[in-house]
Amino acid sequence: MPRSRHGGRHELGQNFLHHAPTLRRIGELVDDTVGPILEIGSGDGAVTRVLVGRGRDVTAVELDEHRARRLRRDLPTARVEHADALRRPFDLPVVVGNVPFHLTTPILRRLLREQTWQHALLLVQWEVARKRAGVGGGTMMTAQAAPWFVFGLAGRVPAHGFAPQPSVDGGLLRIDRRAEPLVAHGERTAYDAFVHAVFTGRGGGLDRVLQGATRADGRSVRRAMARAEVDRRSLPRHLGPPQWAHLWHELGR
Repeated sequence: MPRSRHGGRHELGQNFLHHAPTLRRIGELVDDTVGPILEIGSGDGAVTRVLVGRGRDVTAVELDEHRARRLRRDLPTARVEHADALRRPFDLPVVVGNVPFHLTTPILRRLLREQTWQHALLLVQWEVARKRAGVGGGTMMTAQAAPWFVFGLAGRVPAHGFAPQPSVDGGLLRIDRRAEPLVAHGERTAYDAFVHAVFTGRGGGLDRVLQGATRADGRSVRRAMARAEVDRRSLPRHLGPPQWAHLWHELGR
């Protein structure tokens, strides 16, 4: 296939999925959703074929103009767009994508800021999927998004399931928008700053960190932690979404 004007496979970070069990798993997970699907980074169309095969309305986005043209020819029932997923709005209810590993963070940040979609299924690096799903402790990005989204680990993909084979395994990360957010949307910017202050704060315990982040007195902090069932020895990565929301409502505001 001719080289894209955007670069070759290495520049585009393309590792094409051909692992049959993962393709079946993607189909099963998509069956749990409703509405039109936006696929980002459709590549050679392995996932696109699974989505189209479910009888769903599919819009596939591909940066490589040659692959986009071939997909239009091979899958006439799909709407194929030659576009950049870093710029195109995520404006359909379901978002699916085999994300170029080096673009995972910027795509996730964009995705978690847009308000139209309801369900997302992303194939990312295994360790990234684990971290975002909170396995072994949450990250700051996950804590900042958790009042509005639920993250889950939906499967591991062996490196040999891609062509060419990357150096690490992949992971299926499922993200669902909460029907009822734990924090009001209008408070999101301030809440983000609160989480950042707690994750980066210094102190001899979480109570001291919270005092520094909120300027609340020690008694108020200890009372809020008790109500949220947060141990003083906890670290920010140990807190769950309801605990973050409770501390925000009592202290962060």
